[in-house]
Amino acid sequence: MKPGTVITSAHNPKVKSLLSLEKPRERRRQQQFIVEGKKEIGLALQAGYKIGNLFYCVNIFPETDLKSLNIEDKFLVPVTQEVFDKIAVRENSGGVIAVAEMKTHRLEEIKLGKNPLVLVLESVEKPGNLGAILRTSDAAGVDAVIICDPQTDFYNPNVVRSSLGCIFTKQIAAAPSDETIAWLKKNKISIFCTYLKASRPYHEVDFKISSAIVMGTEATGLSDSWVKNSDANIIIPMHGKIDSMNVSTAAAVVVFEAVRQRGPHRPHP
Repeated sequence: MKPGTVITSAHNPKVKSLLSLEKPRERRRQQQFIVEGKKEIGLALQAGYKIGNLFYCVNIFPETDLKSLNIEDKFLVPVTQEVFDKIAVRENSGGVIAVAEMKTHRLEEIKLGKNPLVLVLESVEKPGNLGAILRTSDAAGVDAVIICDPQTDFYNPNVVRSSLGCIFTKQIAAAPSDETIAWLKKNKISIFCTYLKASRPYHEVDFKISSAIVMGTEATGLSDSWVKNSDANIIIPMHGKIDSMNVSTAAAVVVFEAVRQRGPHRPHP
């Protein structure tokens, strides 16, 4: 293993290129994004993502650990503590950051197993919420997560960070709501929309069938097209003075009810 010369300046072209990826416009232009942490980088590699430059702090990340990531020598970029502190978004990234190539995420690329459970999010805005929902989806063994009319992108550093790498463990897709509704109907997946004006409690719905759980934003809820095309509009009964909860929390409540109904021995997709 022959890493290059240790970079000591944040003005280095490789460092400046990495920092530029914090901007959505540059991520789209370069079709690249940032992954922090050894575990997260390992999950990205397992999912077939191509890793470019890998920056590591010589004072934090042991060079012996580089072998397990199996990155070509020419992509290894050692940096000083000062430089690493400037490029790290997370506080505890373990001293290693990689640049990865984006993938396409189309509906037709999703591989459905028998009796799928799908989570659909319409117009999700906050990267932290999306990351938390991806963690829930991983824990519950959801087959796929579909983002409709997204207000944030999958590769926002805060999505990758808050998902703890679960963005790489789940099938994900982005598509307009009308295309997603048509895709669900084509695949005979029942649509269950969380809706504040619904009267049917979520736990009374049969999630044992092929199901799509659809969540809207806290501010505006779901669009009319989802409500009109759903097989059942459901609600999480509230017993306090507010009528809604954080979308990531609501997703966890409904998804794990579906998992409970399906039994403890549901195979992982």
